[in-house]
Amino acid sequence: MKWITRERPKIDRIACPWLILRFIDPQAEIIYVPYEEVLEKAAELGAVPFDLPDVEYSHYEDRCTFDYFIKKHKLKDEALERIAAIVRGADTDRHDFAPQAAGLEAIFSGLTSQIKDDQELLKFGLTIYDGLYVWAQRLYNLRHTQAGPVEQLLLQVYQQYLKTDKGKRAPIWANALKEMIQDQLDTNMTLSLQQASEELEINPTYLSREFSKYFDNLSFGEYMRKLRIDKAIQLMENENYTLTEVAYLTGFSDQSHFNRTFKKQMGYNPSNYRKNILRGKKDTN
Repeated sequence: MKWITRERPKIDRIACPWLILRFIDPQAEIIYVPYEEVLEKAAELGAVPFDLPDVEYSHYEDRCTFDYFIKKHKLKDEALERIAAIVRGADTDRHDFAPQAAGLEAIFSGLTSQIKDDQELLKFGLTIYDGLYVWAQRLYNLRHTQAGPVEQLLLQVYQQYLKTDKGKRAPIWANALKEMIQDQLDTNMTLSLQQASEELEINPTYLSREFSKYFDNLSFGEYMRKLRIDKAIQLMENENYTLTEVAYLTGFSDQSHFNRTFKKQMGYNPSNYRKNILRGKKDTN
């Protein structure tokens, strides 16, 4: 059976093929192609797509695609459940899910940067997950320090920190995305959810679902529209810009699209709003 997903795999898109080859279909063929070609190639090759939006094998709830494979194929294995928590934490930048998640993310970030051939990267990844599975079967209780008194105290402090800090700090991807959006404020603000997910190397389904938690309870589209309108209002205070230029500088496809979006959000069309702004400025002079 053939399975197909996005190119440049990192964590979930290597973990899932490992799970397929080791527990579901040892003869499976894993195919990596550019994001925009996945569904077309899947239909052409008779392959099952995974780890992208709007397909069966993808993220769900707070779980990643690896979790869905386990659920779908009813794989009852405590070692796989331990690995799932690590993969989930590494793939979604939630290292509080499992302390090993940060290490797994670091390993595959390095390998992805070093190895440019996806099939070669998969080969390395299979070996890593084989080792992780052995650890999850019978070595997970062992500690490198053998729990000496000093190390035990440090571990207790660290675990207490995780408990008290959980849920208070935005994940690394949220801060990185805020910087990306800030950079867009100086351009025409055409950043899309797919572009953001590729740049951050985060599953777009997960990013779409989690976005509102860290961005004013707004969806990605709502948040970007709000920023565009805020920028438009700033530009409209300058009489040197026409409304067509304002629409272009804030990333709208044309002035009519800008007019509709502006009126929906502000309750006025842009021309009337600008008149009120300019009239207010004259009254205060």
